[in-house]
Amino acid sequence: MKLIILTPIYNDWEAFVLLLKEIEKQLPKSILTKTTIFAVDDCSTIENYIEYKGILNVQVLRLYRNLGHQRAISVGLAHISENYDCDKVIVMDADGEDKPSDISKILDASLKKSNQIIFAHRSKRQESFFFQFFYAIYKSLFRLLTGRFITFGNFCVIPSKLLKNLVRVSEIWNNFPGGVIQSKLPFDSIPIERGIRLAGESKMNFVSLMLHGLSAISVLLDRVAVRILLFSMVMGGVSTIVIGYVLINNLSGSINLPDWAIYMASVLLVCLLQFFMIALFLVFIVLQYRTQQHFVPIIHYKQYVDYVKNFTDV
Repeated sequence: MKLIILTPIYNDWEAFVLLLKEIEKQLPKSILTKTTIFAVDDCSTIENYIEYKGILNVQVLRLYRNLGHQRAISVGLAHISENYDCDKVIVMDADGEDKPSDISKILDASLKKSNQIIFAHRSKRQESFFFQFFYAIYKSLFRLLTGRFITFGNFCVIPSKLLKNLVRVSEIWNNFPGGVIQSKLPFDSIPIERGIRLAGESKMNFVSLMLHGLSAISVLLDRVAVRILLFSMVMGGVSTIVIGYVLINNLSGSINLPDWAIYMASVLLVCLLQFFMIALFLVFIVLQYRTQQHFVPIIHYKQYVDYVKNFTDV
């Protein structure tokens, strides 16, 4: 089996070298000799000063600018699809939170379901309570707005035959897991515990988490727009019924309505206008999104690639 392990890196060279050493310990030599580690350097500001002497073939793809992990992954996948021959591609983080010891587990699952992308479902996380609390809110909002569950991140195995399809999915440019969901390519997940960083500190803060969540939701914009539109229509219908009831009874004088009912009808009239504006705004947003030219990784990725070198030569 020819295996490529893709990992995006931004200044995490120390953790990356420790990751390489862990991979050498965990995988059998028969697989290691046919494995290429493909590191996407997301325009790091720290030069690669860590020496690595091992049996792994490690290639570094340097980007002209910092794109963020999600877009760095899409560029790396497109480059691999166009220039490398392999059986499977594993996407994982460089900091060690995606444990090398779990590579065998996810590969075994992929061998059993060779026509699917296999993700690692996080059965247990090691982050702080603050991070896990807001991550739970993000998953709940994602479920509410899209109607889909998202319980996995970037750690996955992609069969080569599906990779050629995936790099033509424009949505992976904004969010890789969300793009896979939107692509309608077959995928599954297995429970795997998240590890801890091998070195350094996490760069994921509250702002990064918010941007990550918004980018995931934006990938499924069509679903979000339809659900919000239906909600606006239902609330607009309820408001119209209540306003009509108050207005008819107030004009006919058949029922003495309290003053608060008239005030409530006035508030509902304002809400009705707002629901109408939201629905109109969403229609224009979706129409504009559908007419825009989207970034297709396999077509446009080259404009961000600076060079590709062996790790020891960087």
